[in-house]
Amino acid sequence: MQAKTDRVLSHIDANLDQSLERLFALLRIPSISTDSAHAGDVARAAEHVARDARSIGFAAAPVPTPGHPAVLGHYRKNNRPHVLFYGHFDVQPVDPLALWDFPPFEPKLVEVAPGRTVIRARGACDDKGQMMTFLEACRAWKAVTGDLPVDVSLVLEGEEENGSESLPEVLRAHRKALKADHCFICDTGQWDRDTPAISISLRGMFHEEIVVRTATTDLHSGRFGGAANNAIRVLSRIVADLHAPDGSIAIPGFYDGIEDISPAMRTAWRRLGLTPKKLLGPIGLSVPAGEKDRMVLEQISTRPTCDVNGIWGGYQGEGVKTVIPNEAHAKVSFRLAAGQHPDRIRKLFRAFVRARLPKDCSVTFTNFKATTPANVRWDSDQVRRAGAALAAEWGRKPVLMGQGGSIPIVNDFKKILGLEPLLIGFALKDDQVHAPNEKYDLQSFHKGIRSWARILAAFAH
Repeated sequence: MQAKTDRVLSHIDANLDQSLERLFALLRIPSISTDSAHAGDVARAAEHVARDARSIGFAAAPVPTPGHPAVLGHYRKNNRPHVLFYGHFDVQPVDPLALWDFPPFEPKLVEVAPGRTVIRARGACDDKGQMMTFLEACRAWKAVTGDLPVDVSLVLEGEEENGSESLPEVLRAHRKALKADHCFICDTGQWDRDTPAISISLRGMFHEEIVVRTATTDLHSGRFGGAANNAIRVLSRIVADLHAPDGSIAIPGFYDGIEDISPAMRTAWRRLGLTPKKLLGPIGLSVPAGEKDRMVLEQISTRPTCDVNGIWGGYQGEGVKTVIPNEAHAKVSFRLAAGQHPDRIRKLFRAFVRARLPKDCSVTFTNFKATTPANVRWDSDQVRRAGAALAAEWGRKPVLMGQGGSIPIVNDFKKILGLEPLLIGFALKDDQVHAPNEKYDLQSFHKGIRSWARILAAFAH
């Protein structure tokens, strides 16, 4: 197997330009799933991806859903290990367009430092470039050996950025065909540019909007000021109370049931040396705002958070309007740690808000959405095999890290298919995912393909 793998790796190196051409063709499609005006582009991307998979030998086709299509593909010979791969081909909106240095759907290679070239485009990293690392690894195996080392099924999604609302039903409808021995997801990141990583945890999330109302209408501050409640003042006090002085979240019962990382994992993370200066310095900050008794690596990956993402109310036009606003809004989101459930946290949060309302004021809660957190066994056989393959490629052991973001579908793979996903990605912290001028390091793309080629070999027995 090693001799075959070496030939496959040489083929990847010799054909990197062709791999880039195929990635660029996909990046040119503006498959923005959150904007209905681009529904046709998402469908076009699905057809493109299915056609590309068929060129490798997969039986692949778009699957219609009530939302955007998914693509399912199978390369099966049976009687050998079967792996399921997940990625997504939809992308985030590009606003604000004025902050881009180039058209976001016209991909290009840019040298950002001596010896460092990046791929610039919307979706270059999240997740088209990541998804294509796996497909290109499969292509190389097929080109060199005429076969893949394992059976492979593909679940490639067109609405991950829109919440993956349709995908659970796709998994249920195709449960039998998708039943596999292992599940790979490539939508996460590396520890740094030269160190691979396997993500062992994902935070969950819930968010909703709260609207505080006081009087029946805005009031004249000269007639009612001092006596009537101001909705902004009421809401601001509620928001301020969400955090304690030590950076912890002050909602009673909020931390109950959290599954903490092991002492061994904490020791390993401490050795990584991620200091507040290293994390926050590049963004103009210096003092961590989270729980003071936790490392910053824990704060951004495995501990829960509460953030006010937007707040508004009252007069916002030019000049002065001396009113007492009767209505104020805030968008609040929570990242949840393993052991927390969104429904329970929502109840605690709403009780916390209501307890702080003056007697004659009211609150409504809208736009609730949630995903549950997920943990992966860090000492499993599949983590060991993948870790050895990554170490062989990168020359150093992968970091086992918590992922601060959320991937909604991970728990659906667990519940519906009974699979514990292996989370391996090659994104970097400076890839500006979801932001203007998104990039993907050429090294991440190249070595990502090589990494998946090695991992496929590692799971062939």
